[in-house]
Amino acid sequence: MLLEVSIYPKPGNVHRTRDYPATRFEHFLASAVAARPYFEKAAERGVLISRREISPQEVYVGRIIRDAVIAIMNSHRGGNTSLGTVMLFVPLAVAAAMTIALRKFSLSHLRRNLTQVMTSTTATDSVALYEAVAYARPGGLGEVAQLNVRDPSSKVKILRLGLNLLDIARLAADRDSICMEWVTDYNTTFEVGYPYLRRELTRTRDINEAAVNTYLKILSEIPDTLIARKTTIQKARWVSNRAKKVLALGGFSTKKGLKEVERFDDELRANGNLLNPGTTADIMASVLALATLSGYRP
Repeated sequence: MLLEVSIYPKPGNVHRTRDYPATRFEHFLASAVAARPYFEKAAERGVLISRREISPQEVYVGRIIRDAVIAIMNSHRGGNTSLGTVMLFVPLAVAAAMTIALRKFSLSHLRRNLTQVMTSTTATDSVALYEAVAYARPGGLGEVAQLNVRDPSSKVKILRLGLNLLDIARLAADRDSICMEWVTDYNTTFEVGYPYLRRELTRTRDINEAAVNTYLKILSEIPDTLIARKTTIQKARWVSNRAKKVLALGGFSTKKGLKEVERFDDELRANGNLLNPGTTADIMASVLALATLSGYRP
C-alpha cells in the first residue's frame, strides 16, 4: 500500500507529489498503518489452515475486510481510500501465509491457495462485506442486481440464498474490476500487471519508473470501473486509450513520454475526481504485493 501511493506521477490518483482537496497522500499513509493488524490477522488464519487447526471456512474473510475498512476510515478524515485494496489484500494475506507455511513460496501455489480461500467463503462473509461497502460508500458499487447495500433486506436474502463472496462478486464483476479479480483468480494481477512489472524492473532497475509504466499498462488494457461508475464506460475507455498513447511514447522512460504522463495527470485532475482511476490503483497495489511476496525489496 505504501509503495503504491508513493508512485509518481500516477495520472489521476493521489501520489507523493499531488493530492485531491478531500483526500491527501497522508490519508493513504494512515490507511496503511491502520490496515496492518488486519492483514496480520488474515495471515495468522492462513497459518492455522496450513496446520489444520481451522477450516478455510473459519477464516472469516468478510469480517476481516469489514473490520479493516472501519479501522481505516476511523484513522483519518480522507474518506474511502482503500476498500478495493483491502478486498484484494485480505485473501492474498491468507493465501500467502498458507503457501509459505506449507512449502517454498511460488506464485502458482499462491494462486491455488487464493482459489481455495475464495471458494471457501460463506454467506456470513458476504454479509460482512456488505457492511464494509455500506460503511465505505464507494462510488456506485452499492447496487448489485437485486442486492443493494442500502437495503437491510439484502443481507437477509444473502443468508437465505447462501451466497458466498464469489457469488456476490459474479453479480458485480461486469461493473467492478475488484470483483472481476475475485472471480478470475486475480487474472489482471497475475497475468497482466505482475509480468509487466517484473520485466520493467529488470529493464529499469527503478521501482518508480517500472511501477508508473505498469500502472499505465493496466489502465490501457482494463477500463477503470470506478471512472465508468462515476461517469460512463465511454469516458473510461477514453482514459484507457489515452494511457495507451502515453505508454507508446515511452511512459516514464522517455522525456517525451514523461511529459505526456504529466499532461495526462493534469487532464484527469481537470475533471475533479470524476476521472480518478482508483480501481487501477487498487490492482497496482495487488501487483506490488506479488512483487514483495516474491522477494522484491526497494
